[in-house]
Amino acid sequence: MTTTPEAGPTLVLVGHGMVGQRFLEALAARGLTATHRVVVLCEEPRPAYDRVQLTSYFSGRTPEELSLTDTAFLAEHGIEMHLGDPAERIDREARTVTARSGLTLAYDTLVLATGSYPFVPPVPGKDAEGCFVYRTIEDLLAIEEYAKRHATTGAVVGGGLLGLEAAGALKGLGLSTHVVEFAPRLMPVQVDDGGGAALLRTIEEMGLSVHTGVGTQEVLTGDSGAVTGMKLSDGSTLDTDLVVFSAGVRPRDQLAREAGLAVGERGGISVDAQCRTVTDPHVFAIGECALAVDGRVYGLVAPGYEQAETAAAALAADESEERAFTGADLSTKLKLLGVDVASFGDAHGTAEDCLDVVYSDSRAGLYKKLVIGRDGTLLGGILVGDAEAYGTLRALTGSVPPLAPETLVLPAGTGAPARLGPSALPDEAVICSCHNVTKGTIRGAVTAHSCTSVPEV
Repeated sequence: MTTTPEAGPTLVLVGHGMVGQRFLEALAARGLTATHRVVVLCEEPRPAYDRVQLTSYFSGRTPEELSLTDTAFLAEHGIEMHLGDPAERIDREARTVTARSGLTLAYDTLVLATGSYPFVPPVPGKDAEGCFVYRTIEDLLAIEEYAKRHATTGAVVGGGLLGLEAAGALKGLGLSTHVVEFAPRLMPVQVDDGGGAALLRTIEEMGLSVHTGVGTQEVLTGDSGAVTGMKLSDGSTLDTDLVVFSAGVRPRDQLAREAGLAVGERGGISVDAQCRTVTDPHVFAIGECALAVDGRVYGLVAPGYEQAETAAAALAADESEERAFTGADLSTKLKLLGVDVASFGDAHGTAEDCLDVVYSDSRAGLYKKLVIGRDGTLLGGILVGDAEAYGTLRALTGSVPPLAPETLVLPAGTGAPARLGPSALPDEAVICSCHNVTKGTIRGAVTAHSCTSVPEV
């Protein structure tokens, strides 16, 4: 069965995660839902939810509370949502997309927001009973159910952001928990050796067992086929009843590949600065499935939101709003297992002839490093255990701070002068990275529009 546009051009969105929902909101804000028929093919059995806060489910937050949309929004804008019915084939010549149910939609514009999939190392036993990935609410429900019935010990493969979140979830379920990370430190992308050491000490004090510098060679199983342990690359074994793979993600670009759309050498659908695919002007790609013009696939939500806005602006063709996505800031601030972790700018000091200013207190689990240029310019930094200054430091990146660098990392009570306040930030400083809101915008909301509370702003 093929459906054709009933009124106006048809726009089909494939995927309904956080970026997909932001794209729908961007369409609505520009009036495009009134001029287009908008249809969404969603693989999951539920509409978009806050994947960033996924682990909060284990502390009592319900799937409904994690939801980012509701039927009222969809109804108001006439958006057709097909849950649990992912796209399986694109015919670019006929301009149709076919879903698993057999539904075939004719489109004028196709937007791919298929996100990413968890990478599972190709080790023996990876598909055994008791092995899981950590990506969706359904994954969490399955882990919770299995842990309650069959497990007392769990192991997480991967010590990055999602891996530590998964470890926190297993610990919250009452399991004795191990973390296995192939790199020599935890969170190798975000922090350096010093930051990793501070994070390791704090996490081990919480009762988690961390194994760095080793890989998973095999998942061991018993006679029933269920997980009983893991064999590591150093020859040791771990006794565990449950394994969660959280060793990174890969762009979900298979649908695009099969349709003949260009993809990068390491994955990701190639797009231009307006997020239109370089192969077909009728097809866009946004979020974790897209390979931006700078050759990078962005796995953070803020760049995905920016891509969603860019694609919507291109479709609106409003000359007063010229947007281009050519790259994004990878600065992040997180709270993992109750520990603040942040990195911003040139956190690893890759700039030529740069200098480090470091404060470390291993007893307190504190580590702060600023990367400074020879001319005093703040280039980036890493904060572990105390990220209170993140907003100020990130905003000052690229400029010479008004205080000496060492005073920006010393904790209160050590003789350091008073901290920089918001008044020290320039108007172009980004206060909310997810929505790219600057200090100047907030100040204008207060002074020009008399906003007196955060909701009003």
